[in-house]
Amino acid sequence: MNDHQLLRYSRHILLPEIGIEGQQKLLDARALIVGVGGLGSPAALFLASSGVGRIILCDDDDVDLTNLQRQIAHRTSSIGQSKVASAQQTLHDINPEIQVAALRERSDEARLLQLVADADVVLDCSDNFATRYALNRVCHAVQKPLVSGAATRFDGQVAVFDFRRDDSPCYNCLYPEEGESDETRCAVMGVFAPLVGIIGSMQAAEALKVLVGIPSLCGKMLLLNALSMEPRSVKLLQDRHCPVCLPA
Repeated sequence: MNDHQLLRYSRHILLPEIGIEGQQKLLDARALIVGVGGLGSPAALFLASSGVGRIILCDDDDVDLTNLQRQIAHRTSSIGQSKVASAQQTLHDINPEIQVAALRERSDEARLLQLVADADVVLDCSDNFATRYALNRVCHAVQKPLVSGAATRFDGQVAVFDFRRDDSPCYNCLYPEEGESDETRCAVMGVFAPLVGIIGSMQAAEALKVLVGIPSLCGKMLLLNALSMEPRSVKLLQDRHCPVCLPA
């Protein structure tokens, strides 16, 4: 770490839980963010400003006017541009020292396997169940930690599924795939703008903790109602009948 980096990341380095060694782990780390919308925007901003050395952004959507109410990585001038390119420019402006890869694609499970295998942590900031279940299966298969977030209306949730641990539950333990049928996208349901900022920032915090080696939310889910601002923590257990977690 050079003198410039020591100054840039000095407020992290002052924390005994991080220090120089932890900051170096962040600089050496690779994070995959799937979805660069309401959740992915704040998550990406904080990972970039915190010095995560390589960030891979994956999204196939373009910026439109309705996104700007909450997707803070994008600007009015970005309308019509791909979200990954827009966010890549924003992250570069925040921290030009890191590498940001912009993948304009809706990845299938085989492609996700390639991307996840090359990452140290994965952030699921997607807005559809198909991607969530696919990421869960892939992360479990290659034993990579998955930081999951969701937000709609005034309700948000964050969970960490750390598949480096044998006792970690998975997303399918929490929401069995056969039990989910209705999408709850904010385009239909609406969403309170600051809520996605809160949840996405929490995802960034959990990802940073995973990378540094600080105990994470693994085994718990944090629920937040933005009307009451009263968070709840729910213990999560592995479902021994889960087709993802079930031992071979």
